[in-house]
Amino acid sequence: MLKPLSSVLVAATILVASINNPSDTLARTCASKCGSHPIQFTPGQHIRVEVINSTPNMIKIQKPSGTDAISLNPGQKLNLGQIEGTEPNTSLIFWSETGLSLQAIVSKLNFGTLRLELRPTWRSPGDRSLYIMDDGRINVF
Repeated sequence: MLKPLSSVLVAATILVASINNPSDTLARTCASKCGSHPIQFTPGQHIRVEVINSTPNMIKIQKPSGTDAISLNPGQKLNLGQIEGTEPNTSLIFWSETGLSLQAIVSKLNFGTLRLELRPTWRSPGDRSLYIMDDGRINVF
């Protein structure tokens, strides 16, 4: 009689402990803590870049390896030509003419289109460039 009673007490203790500390006893998937997956394209893929100025000021955007700065008025959308995914680590730099800190919101619209939306932010210095790495990953700095 003593063995079954002690087994019941041990089981009840474990049950009560798991109810009081559910985060310690429940297994979780990556989806519960990992956040969203990073944006990535197939290496070597041609990527169209759509830039949207969602700030109240003029923004300048430039591909350092070969273009002059392009002005983008408030609310304006610009479709840049295709960027070759095999170029070694292509980048776009952007800045506000008034020194406003910018936040870059990137999203993958479809198989070959990357959207870069520029918004004002209180963070200093803010985001300043979009980096398309030759392995297809997208980074914002």
